[in-house]
Amino acid sequence: MTATQLSIPRVPMAERFRGYLPVVVDVETGGFDWNKHALLEIAAIPIELDAAGHYVPGDVAHAHIAPAPGTSIDPKSLEVTGIKIGHPLRGEVDERSGLDAIFAPVRAAVKKHGCQRAILVGHNAHFDLNFLNAAVARVQHKRNPFHPFSVFDTVTMAGLAYGQTVLARAAMAAGLGWDPNEAHSAVYDTQQTAKLFCAIANNWRTQAPLPPGEGLG
Repeated sequence: MTATQLSIPRVPMAERFRGYLPVVVDVETGGFDWNKHALLEIAAIPIELDAAGHYVPGDVAHAHIAPAPGTSIDPKSLEVTGIKIGHPLRGEVDERSGLDAIFAPVRAAVKKHGCQRAILVGHNAHFDLNFLNAAVARVQHKRNPFHPFSVFDTVTMAGLAYGQTVLARAAMAAGLGWDPNEAHSAVYDTQQTAKLFCAIANNWRTQAPLPPGEGLG
């Protein structure tokens, strides 16, 4: 048995993160202020385990969302994302339906792994979580599977692992590649962030972390 095999025990997901299931989320929005700007697109990918116990991205859930009543749009944000609000091919749904399209598969993944709830993984994760929580509050959704304030942030993880904090540069450093023509799509950014999280987390599990109390000097 190799050292790598010894350092990657086949521990179920429910026992890895205190009962939380990592779920990668990316949102595209009408600006930077979650208190007033609209949520326009959201994608989520639960993190799964393969037969060897390695982290792998699961299936993507996705929704285009029509601006909720009372929210606003900064035109500059649309220049970045390329979103055409109201376009017939966008397949927009209302905010409640968009959240349902994300929450249902996330709850199913939480149940599948025997976890107690999901924890949001994101690149600048609190940005995504704040917009998600604002939408939940607007529609008074009662079945939000995500922890209300804890996150795993791949900015921090990539900064430690690769010395990079920008998603595109971190993805390149991890050998994942980056297509600038696909960037700022919630699906693409979520897929790349999920791959980045798995690359870093799987490498960490091969490094035989120090026992508690060691390495503190």
